Amino acid sequence: MHRGEHADRTAQPPANRPPGPAEPPQAKESSLTLERGLNLLQAIAGADSAAPTISDLATSVGVSRAAVYRLLGPLQARGLVRREGSKVRLGLGVLWLAGRVLPQLRSASLPALRELAERVGATVHLTVADGNEAQAIAVVEPSWTSYHVSYRAGTRHPVHRGAAGRAVDLPEGGPQWVAATGELQHGTYSLAAPVRGVPGLRASVGVITMEPLSPDEVGPLVLETSATVAEALR
Repeated sequence: MHRGEHADRTAQPPANRPPGPAEPPQAKESSLTLERGLNLLQAIAGADSAAPTISDLATSVGVSRAAVYRLLGPLQARGLVRREGSKVRLGLGVLWLAGRVLPQLRSASLPALRELAERVGATVHLTVADGNEAQAIAVVEPSWTSYHVSYRAGTRHPVHRGAAGRAVDLPEGGPQWVAATGELQHGTYSLAAPVRGVPGLRASVGVITMEPLSPDEVGPLVLETSATVAEALR
């Protein structure tokens, strides 16, 4: 055998390369348990009126009654659910978690809202819908204007009134933003676009001013900001 032939052969990679390291069984089991626990919590939260029973939850999640009891243990320990005999309800721990959501939404959205307020010279806000109500959770006023609308964070109004409320439920493929005049306050003009792509969130970014708005100019800017806010919240 020639030396060159030997070198060529040894340089070739093995015909059957062994597969990469597999995920440890413990990791797979932990991931599956977490997913089932989250499904269980969603099933409890999604119950229409009466609290679901252990049997109801077993059917909904697709596990045995014994598995439901095991999954409920850690959720109960953290106050996320509570047992009343065979029935299960959400616990007060969920309220604590919910109370931490709005500050985080506010903090994540403020840079994009501030940039829009400075660009358009108008008050900008992030509005979140909760059932049939809409609430402004973050408001930024421009720094360089002589006057502008003062809009207080925490303000609530019906979700079907005002550009900000009606924008949260705009369907995909429909209008990209909503414009309104004097629906919440006489003499004001507003335009809002939905924040899309954040699971479980119905929200919009809006502009409100005392001067008529040009939808062709302001609409794309609000739409761009809503996309930036969505990215920050994912």
